[in-house]
Amino acid sequence: MKRIRITPAWYFSDETGNQLDPKLFGLLEAVHRHGKLTRAAETVGISYRHAWNLLNKWGEFFGIALVELERGKGARLSPLGEKLLWAEQRVIARLGPQLESLGSELNLAIQQTLEGVRPVLRLHASHGYAVELLPEHLDELRLDLQYCSPREALAALHRGACDLAGFHLPHGEVGRRVSREYRDLLKPRSYRVLRFITRRQGLMVAPGNPLGVKGLTDLVRDELRFINRQVASGTRALLDGLLTDAGLSTKRIRGYELEEYTHSAVAAYVAAGMADAGFGVEAAARRFGLEFVPLALEDYLLVCHRRSLAEPKLKSLCQVLAGEAFQAAVAELPGYSPDRCGEVEGVEALLPD
Repeated sequence: MKRIRITPAWYFSDETGNQLDPKLFGLLEAVHRHGKLTRAAETVGISYRHAWNLLNKWGEFFGIALVELERGKGARLSPLGEKLLWAEQRVIARLGPQLESLGSELNLAIQQTLEGVRPVLRLHASHGYAVELLPEHLDELRLDLQYCSPREALAALHRGACDLAGFHLPHGEVGRRVSREYRDLLKPRSYRVLRFITRRQGLMVAPGNPLGVKGLTDLVRDELRFINRQVASGTRALLDGLLTDAGLSTKRIRGYELEEYTHSAVAAYVAAGMADAGFGVEAAARRFGLEFVPLALEDYLLVCHRRSLAEPKLKSLCQVLAGEAFQAAVAELPGYSPDRCGEVEGVEALLPD
């Protein structure tokens, strides 16, 4: 099946019209990961000579080497090489969810034109790594996936703009407080909850944890720089709840007012050395080679109308969620668990007394 995939592209150019080769970023990432140019060239599928020429060409373009080679010590990125790599990864991390949502709309419109109108499952959800897996496992079921804040997702379900709303609730007292904020949009008589996954959230810090970060109290240290999530996100609600329970003032956290819009963007920010710590899921930390300090568990849930459960598209989704293939894919994500994945329960279980 042909699908549109939208990805951001870089364009560095000079007066002669030279433009940056996209393969350069893959090569820089492979050098950073493996520490050897031969292995990096193999990873991106080019010859050693091609890799060497590519680095030389763009080193000359910028006037500074992108990779430093030392006999017997392999290869490592120069300061400029690191800046280019992390800048590219920050762009992808920040724009990825919006581009995925746009790609979903375009693919759906094109497929319906080519194949006729077929059942479409409309999912509005908070962005997450497990949600990203769904299109790969739904086979013939068309998925219209739109990323938004938890409250926006529930509001869309309330007005009939989607079939499913995805949001997450922390375990414990913080979760009970957060659920109260959704009470006006959760209708026990009309809605049902589809269990999805459980995931770990915590602090993402530089490799080796050089500042010795052990918990939230370290965020108020004068020398520590923090990167936050945006106000409307469920992850921000979790962090604020944990800070409240710990009796920590957000005014004492250097960088609390700085925001990124995805877990990956926070991780990329820390990996680039622009902050010493960020808050998010373990999978993002591992993906960017960061250390992780676990602090909380939360359930990612899907909510639908009770009557929708009888529809073929919801039945198909439940079968996928309960299947071994999808649950195995979730289990491979660091900090993710498919606990009770695919089970249906009442909304009452989410609402505190």
